[in-house]
Amino acid sequence: MVPGLRPLTARSAVLSTLLGAHPPRLPARSLVRVGELFDIAEGTIRVALSRMVAAGDLTQVNGDYQLTRRLRARQARQDQSRTPANRPWDGTWEIAVVTAARRPPAFRTAFRAAMTELRLAELREGTWLRPANLSRPRPALVTEQCTFLVGHPELPDLAASLWDLPGWAARARELHAALDEAADLPSSFILAAAVLRHFLADPLLPAELLPPSWPGEALRERYELFDHRFQSVLKAHLGID
Repeated sequence: MVPGLRPLTARSAVLSTLLGAHPPRLPARSLVRVGELFDIAEGTIRVALSRMVAAGDLTQVNGDYQLTRRLRARQARQDQSRTPANRPWDGTWEIAVVTAARRPPAFRTAFRAAMTELRLAELREGTWLRPANLSRPRPALVTEQCTFLVGHPELPDLAASLWDLPGWAARARELHAALDEAADLPSSFILAAAVLRHFLADPLLPAELLPPSWPGEALRERYELFDHRFQSVLKAHLGID
């Protein structure tokens, strides 16, 4: 197993299962069976389900539990990170400059999370940018706070200064190797969740800005093979056709 991966909590087990389900809706008995993989008692899973409903993470529909709209949006980002919508890069960068008045701390936290989800990096306070090679919608939370520009910043090694590319690549290679070694359903479950989180952290830069032998595509190809078998085994364990 890759260093740093720990057994899932009741909440993370439920969330990871539903994020991987299409549609993201399962009966309680199936989620209880996921908990069994990690020696999580049925009562603990059911308490977690109740708390997630109260927190607005889940809703109940005819006895099933499903992700709320906010977490379905996260699932969509997760799915898109497996097959990103890159477009040919012409050398331009998208630059977002915060033009809104002073904002409360909670709003700033949500704004930073939204900018990270757009895979923008902060050059300095109030200035975010990335190569203009991605197609994705910008939420109102962002467009109402920023003015977007297109430019050609003449800064040497700009991408390398904004993202930890060696760190991402090293972790990707660890995960790739671990996919070849996963021996049972619990370890495969934890590993699948880790790989999907890592995809979300990929800056998805154009090839021109990446270090040699970038492992992103190789990890995606390997994960698709792994996930096909993993989902079959997991559905059999959960009793899902």
